[in-house]
Amino acid sequence: MSKTFEVQYDKYVNEAETSGFETLGLMSSQSWRKDPKHLLFYLSRYKFVAKMFSGLNSVLEVGCGDGFASRIVRQSVVNLTLTDIDPVFLADIKRRTCSSWPVETLLNDYFIGPIQNKEYDGIYSLDVLEHIPAEKDELFLQNIVKNLTATGVMIIGVPNLESLAYASEDSKVGHINLMSQKKLKHKLEKFFNNVFIFSMNDEVVHTGFYAMSHYNFALCANQKRY
Repeated sequence: MSKTFEVQYDKYVNEAETSGFETLGLMSSQSWRKDPKHLLFYLSRYKFVAKMFSGLNSVLEVGCGDGFASRIVRQSVVNLTLTDIDPVFLADIKRRTCSSWPVETLLNDYFIGPIQNKEYDGIYSLDVLEHIPAEKDELFLQNIVKNLTATGVMIIGVPNLESLAYASEDSKVGHINLMSQKKLKHKLEKFFNNVFIFSMNDEVVHTGFYAMSHYNFALCANQKRY
């Protein structure tokens, strides 16, 4: 006899009984608790990265936080490594990692240097650069680029400076280095010959009027090697 009204849903009950329920991470859980729609925006940023990096062999996320949305990228790439400066978040990831979506986790401080003896085909960092003091952001980026292969690509995602007026109070505390799209492009062109800027409002990516963008993506390629 079926456990559910429609028999095709029995497998969901069976899976829950045998494997338990998936859980959110430290940050994603708080987002779902306090502002559910923000979780949609957050997940959409990772979908953009997944589409851009689809098929890459080795990918690194810098500043992964709780890593909850990183599985979206893992679905599209062969190998994914997550790195953060905070061991609390990495421990949270390890508690939730499942064998179906394996990831490597590494503790690293990019103010000190890159991950030793590692290069990746793609590197992305979302909602991190705005937390880096302006006097240290180029050192931070320089060390990240050292982990990129000669033909690798990088994506940086940050809130737009013009959106500050609409940010939450918690965001304003941590966002000490917001940039306009023009400034973000200029900074990344110190490391790459090609920097392509995309705008994002809510979960929609576009190439519209920069000043009305809430979130910025920079897709970087053809790095400058010195």
